[in-house]
Amino acid sequence: SVLFFLLYFLGVGKTTLIQKVTQALKSSGIPIDGFYTEEVREGGRRTGFDVVTLSGNRGPLSRVSSNSTSRCEYRVGQYAVDLVSFEQLVLPMLRNVNHGGDTEKRICVIDEIGKMELFSQAFIQAVRQTLAGSGTVVLGTIPIPKGKPLDLVEEIRSRKDVKVFNVS
Repeated sequence: SVLFFLLYFLGVGKTTLIQKVTQALKSSGIPIDGFYTEEVREGGRRTGFDVVTLSGNRGPLSRVSSNSTSRCEYRVGQYAVDLVSFEQLVLPMLRNVNHGGDTEKRICVIDEIGKMELFSQAFIQAVRQTLAGSGTVVLGTIPIPKGKPLDLVEEIRSRKDVKVFNVS
């Protein structure tokens, strides 16, 4: 199956694009599941990110946290990552996609595969299983490379069955 991944720059409307494509596919009756990440804002200031599943569940992915007061093991810049919340929302959905039959093509939305999400080894394994499934087409987002390459991102980018679009 062909996999579509969007490379992105921050703040270009990637989540809006994912939401519009998802709505169009759902309204066409195409089986689709997955998740997207959404900014959380308070007083006009970004304070974190939530994970939102296409079935409507929502939970924290990360929140702003000061280095001095938080002993969070998983951090990206000013954000403390809530790995338990992320895994509780995303892993059951990915396992469900992976255990469906191959008789019907499905679409799985994975927005996104970035630094925060890649703290989860279980997520990495589930994404690899999803990519290996013959009955699933994946619409996902990966970051533009900057700094140290992310192994799974580079693995996805180099796949012959992946079509990558830059969104800017």
